[in-house]
Amino acid sequence: MVDDYIPGQRWISDAELQMGLGTILAVEHRTVTVHFLATGETRTYAKQTAPLTRVKFAPGDTISDFEGNQLKIESVQEQDGLLTYIGTDDSGQPAALEESGLNNNTQLYRPTERLFSGQIDQDKWFDLRYQTLQHINRLAHSELVGLCGARTSLIPHQLFIAHEVANRFAPRVLLADEVGLGKTIEAGLILHHQLLTERARRVLIVVPETLVHQWLVEMLRRFNLYFTIFDEERCLDIEESQLDASGSQNNPFHTEQLALCSLEFLVTQPQRFKQALEGEWDLLVVDEAHHLQWSPQQSSIEYTIIERLAVQTRGVLLLTATPEQLGKASHFARLRLLDPDRFHDFDAFIKEEQSYEPVAQAIQALLSKQPLDKQSMATLQATIEEGDNLELLNRLQDGQADADQQSSARNKLIEHLLDRHGTGRVLFRNTRTAVKGFPDRQVTAYPLNTPEQYATLLNSIQSTEAELFQRLCPECLPLPVSAAHWTRLDPRINWLGQQLITLKPAKVLVIAAHAQTALDIAQALKTRDGIHAAVFHEGLSIVERDRAAAFFADHENGSQVLICSEIGSEGRNFQFAHHLILFDLPLNPDLLEQRIGRLDRIGQTETIKIHVPYLKNTAQEVLFHWYSQGLSAFEHTCPAGHSVYVQVEDELVKALTQTTDEQSILSLVEHTQSLHQTLNETLHKGRDQLLEFNSCRPGIANALKQQAQIADSSHDITEYMENIYDCYSLDFEELQTDIYRIRPGNHMISNFPGLPEDGMTITYNRNTALHNEDIHYLSWEHPLVINAMDMVLSHELGNTAVTAVDFKAVKPGTLLLECLYIMETSSATALQSNRYLPPTTIRIVIDEFNNDHSSSLSSDTIFQTQTLVDQTTAVKIIRAKEPVIRKLISEAESQAYSQAPAILSEAHAHTQQTLLTEINRLKALQQINPNVRDEEITYFDQQLTALTQALESAHLRLDAIRVIVAT
Repeated sequence: MVDDYIPGQRWISDAELQMGLGTILAVEHRTVTVHFLATGETRTYAKQTAPLTRVKFAPGDTISDFEGNQLKIESVQEQDGLLTYIGTDDSGQPAALEESGLNNNTQLYRPTERLFSGQIDQDKWFDLRYQTLQHINRLAHSELVGLCGARTSLIPHQLFIAHEVANRFAPRVLLADEVGLGKTIEAGLILHHQLLTERARRVLIVVPETLVHQWLVEMLRRFNLYFTIFDEERCLDIEESQLDASGSQNNPFHTEQLALCSLEFLVTQPQRFKQALEGEWDLLVVDEAHHLQWSPQQSSIEYTIIERLAVQTRGVLLLTATPEQLGKASHFARLRLLDPDRFHDFDAFIKEEQSYEPVAQAIQALLSKQPLDKQSMATLQATIEEGDNLELLNRLQDGQADADQQSSARNKLIEHLLDRHGTGRVLFRNTRTAVKGFPDRQVTAYPLNTPEQYATLLNSIQSTEAELFQRLCPECLPLPVSAAHWTRLDPRINWLGQQLITLKPAKVLVIAAHAQTALDIAQALKTRDGIHAAVFHEGLSIVERDRAAAFFADHENGSQVLICSEIGSEGRNFQFAHHLILFDLPLNPDLLEQRIGRLDRIGQTETIKIHVPYLKNTAQEVLFHWYSQGLSAFEHTCPAGHSVYVQVEDELVKALTQTTDEQSILSLVEHTQSLHQTLNETLHKGRDQLLEFNSCRPGIANALKQQAQIADSSHDITEYMENIYDCYSLDFEELQTDIYRIRPGNHMISNFPGLPEDGMTITYNRNTALHNEDIHYLSWEHPLVINAMDMVLSHELGNTAVTAVDFKAVKPGTLLLECLYIMETSSATALQSNRYLPPTTIRIVIDEFNNDHSSSLSSDTIFQTQTLVDQTTAVKIIRAKEPVIRKLISEAESQAYSQAPAILSEAHAHTQQTLLTEINRLKALQQINPNVRDEEITYFDQQLTALTQALESAHLRLDAIRVIVAT
């Protein structure tokens, strides 16, 4: 029976819920007038079609009056159609509240309130809510959080390092993998994990000026991390536009959570450095850390700046490809930044390193799977003290143990030794030799005749280092006004056009030193050869660079060639190309390796063909032979290249800038070869094998990769997001295999966070994402997906539903109730209690006779057999069965509470096992390996205490209700 409208009653507008509770003012023959005090608006409705629902609360509900005083309802009295609620107030005293005194801003969010007030959602919303809860719980238990949701290849050594470091409290480590092994990716994975788990919120990245844009793009394209570049112009803009309450200028670094700046900026702007020091960062990342000069006698200003930032910041990641190439003192200086208390004495550090050699030899013996010699056995017996490890050692000597037992013992002993010895906790270094999987490299030189105009100008310019760049890039020479454009003179242009035709349809990456050179080459190719080249340089916006890269990556309709300036290939993956043309050569060997590294990366499947045109009898020819014969830098990586360059720089510059006879050049090449060989041998002998073993434990690394591959093969995210698009009315279409387009629909329910007005092109496939960096890779960690899940659970939509199902276990017409309860803690996010007790759903399905059908009537079964119930019928069912439903809610709650102890017990056990094991491990490690910091142990101790308290205060919350009618 429909309620009669009586002045003074409280009703809500189903069409305008945001107006809160309304009060009936007047009732006419055909109309009813309602005043909404919360908004001051009055509405008049036709009685027969009014979108109004009577507000009635029931015993057990908590309500509030105009002043916010709360009342826990024990009974409800009705007189002349008006309700009075009887119960107890905040202090436990008896109290009463007439419905006219209800708080006008009362919103009906809770499932029971919405259900009994007739606010019933479609079944698809209820299903989406349940799916969201299930996925959040599953993801919270995953070891792969932050590690496999980014646009990165699943490379074992990267996954291992990221997993090892990211799970630490405030990690302070040096990432020192060789060029091409992905230090930036490792740092990004660690950052991604720390930010997702909220172990870090504020991050500062400091890099050389030339790498600022590379890092910006890398963090954005691969990890969806939106860093802000800080330079003087931006800081001035912020100071001019933002003043604090006293009229003083705010610290610009406080305006963003994720900041990126150059080291040069902090050096040349002391005031900005001071502001950066006050930034209260959780994590500091420093790239190219080997450029920070330090000696026991003095420190460079760059080193001092990073040192002061490192002291102020809990977590520090230093990146360098040359941890020991610049000498032991330089290596020690990097470690000193991470832990000045631990690395305070250089001589003591050298002595300690020497003591690791026998342990490394013992590990090598274990890895060889051969019987242990006396020296290795003696080392192991002297090193291993714990009883369980002595048992493993005995098993190795036991002739009765089978092969599996022997292998297991070896692996466990290796892990024990790696954990307790060496600098492996603060330093990670993988080498190409150890990782393997890199392509071969072939170089072809193309000597070209030097144009007369070039030769004349080259002979006339001064032989100084200032003009060196013109000798290496003669297109920059100041040609006479009357002369033809350089592209008409330079034989490299004609050669390039012919070479591209020869190589067609293969993709070709061309790199030149300057942006204008790249632009001129592209114009010349278009004019002379009809070749439309994509151009990529620092003068383009990020969007324009994306378009150029996408045009190059398109195998069907894209460009054959991409012409880049030196900065042009920043952070991009061009592994689909196998041909690299070096239009000129950089002076620095590291820069040459960086150029080749655009193609020579893990995952490259083809031999890299390097093409080098050069002008004969010029500095270009000298530099080519120096690289090719002196360093073998084209065919092989050159770890010692920079060190050799530093030692022969004067001799090399002289050879490049002055007319030098062949004998002098031959002498330079031979000197370079000798130095290169000596330094390589020194590096090889000085290899810290213990460190290399510890930087990637293959068993753990491969297991992480396998888990990630299994996760990738699942279609869960595809199905979930399609349900999201359906519920929120987003337009969704497939463009081609694995590539889709989503955009706001005409009837989209609300603004969709992270979705641009013109839509977004997406893929769920990792390989597709890696080859199309302009397409968004939607994983469970993409902001769009995270925001969608938050939006589902932060809104009441879906917390009520009514449906009918074909269920033979009960008589037709029987009413069942499905309740979703959440076991959750109210602890601070910093505790990360969700890792040990993520929002856990307890699903209860009972019928009118209190029989449990939770197992037999699954969510999938309901979805497959349900018949939709329209809104009008649903409201009638609720009103007719309200007493029964309230009784079932009470029974469902009792059943949920009976299941809660087991869930809490499991969470307690998981917490104890995880944290207590780590605490005991760190304490044992600290006795042997001083790289374990006291604050790490203190942090986990505090976590254990706080989490135990949080779990003890965990509570159940009813999240959603669905009324089911059996048919």
